[in-house]
Amino acid sequence: MQSIYRLKANELNDSFLEGLKTTFKDKDIEIIVSEVDETEYLFRSEANKERLLQAVENVKQRKNLVEVNLDDLENV
Repeated sequence: MQSIYRLKANELNDSFLEGLKTTFKDKDIEIIVSEVDETEYLFRSEANKERLLQAVENVKQRKNLVEVNLDDLENV
C-alpha cells in the first residue's frame, strides 16, 4: 500500500502521527520527505505550461492585464 500526504511542515503534529500509526498499524513503513516545486508540477501539462508562460510574458509587456479596484472587493 502506498499513500502520499502533501502538507506544510508546520502542519505536522501528534494527530498526523497518530493517523499514520492507525493507518499502517504494525507494518514497516518508509518515510521520504521532499520539497514540492509548484512550478514543476504546473508545467507537467504542455497546455498549462504554454498558458503560464504567456501570462508571464503578458505581465512583462503590460498587455491583457485585468485591473481590480480593492475597494470593490470589500463590498462583495
